[in-house]
Amino acid sequence: MKTVLVTGFAPFGGEQVNPSWLLAQALAAEKVRGLKLHVAELPTAFGASATALRTHMRKLQPDAVLCLGQAGGRGAISFERVAINCDDAPIADNAGHQPNSELIAPRGPVAYWSTLPIHAMAAACSAAGAHAGVSNSAGTFVCNHVFYQLMRSLARKPTVLGGFVHVPYLPEQNAATGMPLTDMTRGMLAALQVLVDAPDRAHTSNSGRIE
Repeated sequence: MKTVLVTGFAPFGGEQVNPSWLLAQALAAEKVRGLKLHVAELPTAFGASATALRTHMRKLQPDAVLCLGQAGGRGAISFERVAINCDDAPIADNAGHQPNSELIAPRGPVAYWSTLPIHAMAAACSAAGAHAGVSNSAGTFVCNHVFYQLMRSLARKPTVLGGFVHVPYLPEQNAATGMPLTDMTRGMLAALQVLVDAPDRAHTSNSGRIE
């Protein structure tokens, strides 16, 4: 049985809820054959988010890490392909920090690829009735920061899969682009099931880093 850490974020930007954390909790309440799920809420703050993630990873020693985040305005669940070495915030985070074109890791690579089987997971998610696809931009806010720091940590743990998924608003947050939590949950349960049969490391075409 594989151990999987799933994280979501605290609300930010004046929102009362964050669908990523609600989704993580909903997933934890379900059973996924072959997987043992653990969930954690991360603060929506640049430095604190990565510190909290690393703490949970050290305690759990998971076989895979899936970080979830809110992408307001997107109408589909987005399996992110790449994390870039840049913090550039359109708004301040919950700690009041608003970096402007700063490097996450001054000596780090330009970017890291996700090592999750993102195409297979997106296809399974869509087949379960939750519109999903692969995204080529995780933005430059706290979501991308956590994604980059996650993959930087996993570069030293080559057998552990990791990646990031953006989820839409809930309908009560945005009626036009929102997705019901029940649909997100059903889709992500199907996506997580893909990990049961995934190898310890995703195919090399979807792994590694960009210098």
